[in-house]
Amino acid sequence: MEALKILVTMPKGEIFDTFFNEDLKSKLEEIGEVIWNDSTAQYTKFQICEKIKDVDICVTGWGTVTFDEEVLNHANKLRLIAHTGGSVRPYVTDAAYDRGIRVVSGNEVFAESVAESVIAYALASLRDIPRYSGDLKRGIWPSGFYNKGLLDKTVGLVGYGMIAKMVVEMLKPFHVKIKVFSRHISQEELTKHHMEKAELPEIFSTCDIVSIHSGMTQENYHLITEELLNMMPEGALLINTARGAVIDEEALCRVLVKEKIHAVLDVYEVEPLPADHKLLEMRNAILMPHMGGPTIDRRLIVTRSVIGDIKLFLLNKPMKCEIDRAYAAKMSTH
Repeated sequence: MEALKILVTMPKGEIFDTFFNEDLKSKLEEIGEVIWNDSTAQYTKFQICEKIKDVDICVTGWGTVTFDEEVLNHANKLRLIAHTGGSVRPYVTDAAYDRGIRVVSGNEVFAESVAESVIAYALASLRDIPRYSGDLKRGIWPSGFYNKGLLDKTVGLVGYGMIAKMVVEMLKPFHVKIKVFSRHISQEELTKHHMEKAELPEIFSTCDIVSIHSGMTQENYHLITEELLNMMPEGALLINTARGAVIDEEALCRVLVKEKIHAVLDVYEVEPLPADHKLLEMRNAILMPHMGGPTIDRRLIVTRSVIGDIKLFLLNKPMKCEIDRAYAAKMSTH
């Protein structure tokens, strides 16, 4: 019987080492013949077309070329794409689903870590942790101070995918009131978690905290407008761990400069954030360099999860983090 072939496209280097340790490499090699990308560069499209022939399973990572018709025409045996990232939309096309190729990713592990960051960012901003820590390091002990907490607040969620669902679970100890803007959420889900469905104007005009979770699809480009941002109550907090372009960034700068609201931003329309960007001048914004999740210590968990799904696939059992065509269509493109 011909050995199962597994192609790993992720190049060797610092990022590879955060996803694969010796134990995980061995576990993958126990499953079949593994073809590693031993270079320090991503495979080009030409190289992928050469390497993918006779491969049964392909393990991909950030920066892998898109599996379009041209690539898949060379993938004569490919049955499963196992992505160590979250969103598969930049890499997996309808052509893969049309061929019956199954897809899994580390989306669930990523989502849990990003959800954790939403709680961390909310607490850091509400309690003004960066400011007071900075003051103290400069020898300034406050003679008076003002801060807030997360307890009993009204939280608005814009979008309701896997990350938002996990945020809801993590918010439960803070007994907050939750309002959700979603085109897809069911009444059953709303009732289960004691949430209210609301349109964007209500979310932005009534919530203490608004957390963005919409995928970067064409219909969500600049979904959050200047008009909505101006509706936010005095002292309200905006958190974005989704994609930068969901918010009209220029409009956000115009609103933030008034210092009526606060923001914690993990993502931007252009990344890395340009050194002369207006956001860098905002005293009421905490800026993070797109590191909401997964935290580095979770990357090995992602790979372990993906390998677990590969084993389930080979046993013809349901995979824990399969991404079907409909789910992939709602994921971010960038």
